[in-house]
Amino acid sequence: MKTILIFIQKEFLQIFRNRAMLPMIFVMPLIQLLILGSAATFELRNIKMEILDQDLSPASRELTARFQHSPFFIVSNNANDIADCEFALDKGWADCYLVLPEGFERDLVNRQGAEIQLVLNSINASAAALINAYSTAIATEYVQSLSDGSGQSIPMIESTYSYYFNPEMNYPSFMVPGILALLITMIGLFLSSMNIVREKEIGTIEQINITPVKKYQFIAGKLIPFWIIAQVELAFGLVIAWLLYRIPMEGSLLLLFSFTAIYLIVVLSMGLLVSTINRTQQQAMFVAWFFMVLFIILSGLFTPVDSMPGWAQKINIINPIKYFIEFIRMVLLKGSGFAETKHLFAIMGAFAGILLPLAMWQYRKRE
Repeated sequence: MKTILIFIQKEFLQIFRNRAMLPMIFVMPLIQLLILGSAATFELRNIKMEILDQDLSPASRELTARFQHSPFFIVSNNANDIADCEFALDKGWADCYLVLPEGFERDLVNRQGAEIQLVLNSINASAAALINAYSTAIATEYVQSLSDGSGQSIPMIESTYSYYFNPEMNYPSFMVPGILALLITMIGLFLSSMNIVREKEIGTIEQINITPVKKYQFIAGKLIPFWIIAQVELAFGLVIAWLLYRIPMEGSLLLLFSFTAIYLIVVLSMGLLVSTINRTQQQAMFVAWFFMVLFIILSGLFTPVDSMPGWAQKINIINPIKYFIEFIRMVLLKGSGFAETKHLFAIMGAFAGILLPLAMWQYRKRE
């Protein structure tokens, strides 16, 4: 145990002497949390819309005003014909255009099913789907507000709804926990992947290999400092998330840190495995970045896992980031306990039981 403690002390001294590593540990997570927490959102605003009003009736003007007063749209109704609208769409001056045809008000009053035309720039399919949803909601709300001559509302389907676990539909509440999981992973994977490689580059690995230090003592001394740093980074990130974004913390923080402890064993083992099979820090960085990007894309941080093709969902079975993001959202937003997350503990424990022995086996005290 004394040998391990000496190695841990040595690693901390090396970390704090390394001017390149300190910004990566302390500055990078703060900047990314501040930027990504606000910028990473699925909500669209400032949508440029052209409206061609061919009816010029009170009803069409009222619907146009509703789009103008919406916080999502920037409306221009200067188009004279369809050609103007298509030209604006082609030039990128508009994201969509809406056509209110002649007879729009008449069809509404006579309940003949008034039609409107919405044309979207769908290069970005997800953005186009959101614009369509926003526009449909505004038009539907307008129709529901109409009444006939007797003062009775036009009959429509009415619904009530509740937003569980995020009642204010606050996107940072959804995104920031996932970003925290991403930052913890980056710190653990990148730093541990460059650790042993750095010893190779500066030539100290040969001096360590000829000592009587056992393999498990060397690996424990290498990984435990980064395990501690990552846990501190998580605590720091949670404080920033609560102060800046008011992220709810419904569940047990002890449960969260317990799961993170197992997860970090998995991530650090992956980094150690990368470190043992590469000879330079540049090689290790490229390999670690390759797996990092792949796991992030498939993790469900930006796109739902259920929307991915079947082959991608099968690959995701071996993606530890996916399980960590799912866990941190369940605990912070839903207040889930151990009973609801025990399957995630079992999966992460299996990952740790496979990767850590594999990394230890791959490292050999020889060159």
